[in-house]
Amino acid sequence: MKAIVQDRYGSADVLELREVDRPVPAAGEVLVRVRASSVNAADWHIMRGDPYFARLFLGLRGPRTRIRGLDFAGVVEAVGPGVTGLEAGAEVFGEVEGAFAEYVRVPAHLVEAKPANLTFEQAATLPLAGNTAWMGLRDLQAGQKVLINGASGGVGLMAVQIAKARKAIVTGVCSTRNVEQVRSVGADHVIDYKTADFTQGPERYDLVFDLVGNRSMSSLRGVLTPDGTLVLSGGGSFTGGALFGPYRLIIQGKLLGSFARQRLVVLEAKPSKENLAALRELAESGALVPVIERTYPLTGAPDAIRHVESEHARAKVVVTA
Repeated sequence: MKAIVQDRYGSADVLELREVDRPVPAAGEVLVRVRASSVNAADWHIMRGDPYFARLFLGLRGPRTRIRGLDFAGVVEAVGPGVTGLEAGAEVFGEVEGAFAEYVRVPAHLVEAKPANLTFEQAATLPLAGNTAWMGLRDLQAGQKVLINGASGGVGLMAVQIAKARKAIVTGVCSTRNVEQVRSVGADHVIDYKTADFTQGPERYDLVFDLVGNRSMSSLRGVLTPDGTLVLSGGGSFTGGALFGPYRLIIQGKLLGSFARQRLVVLEAKPSKENLAALRELAESGALVPVIERTYPLTGAPDAIRHVESEHARAKVVVTA
């Protein structure tokens, strides 16, 4: 099968389309014929080994998992021993390493039925970004005020819609060109960071969901209510390599979390069938509508990642296999 493979860290130039062995599902696994995947910030972070601190668990000289890609939507090709409830021909989606390929092997408990009203391309945008948004906002209550920093990105646009589905009052932060897009998915208020600094405004929020990592801990906490919640979820763009990058805020959040009156959450959005089912229900109800900016063929995956890591992406970027 064809797959996007890398042997060492570097720019998208290190990614190669190669013929590799098609995986065989083991006990408790399914083999999925990938119809579409989508690009996430995690893809270029892993590709670059950036920040350098991350190489302690990604692999020192190159990523341990050589095939890139995390999101997939496709059709079950075969099932391994012991798998029940799934059979060949089922349309599914989920998150697993190695998704920029024609086939991917996935634990059956991380696969969910594709939303019936979505295309494979739309469904492929949901797993990582949707799960991140869902988990970041899981404690949000109706009527609360939430600010989403990075509202026009893949996670951000989903977060706006999920927050509105929970009947929150949503403020999105984005650049000038994305203001109307963020407003179009339901944001009550939109702050253009090129003309206003949300950390200097008078408004206070019950929850701040930071998807960018470009503000200090003190400035983010400063716009929270006294008992508000700050949710940290990575972010950043490639600036030539960094030791900690967005992990700086995450480390601070872990250190301060036990002492601060305000709640500091370092988000660990692990794949979950339960969360995938929740996203499917939201999509089928019409409350969550994926927004796709561009679509590339599998051969164009390096260009797709270049587009996302340069911070030019708006919404989701999809790769079709």
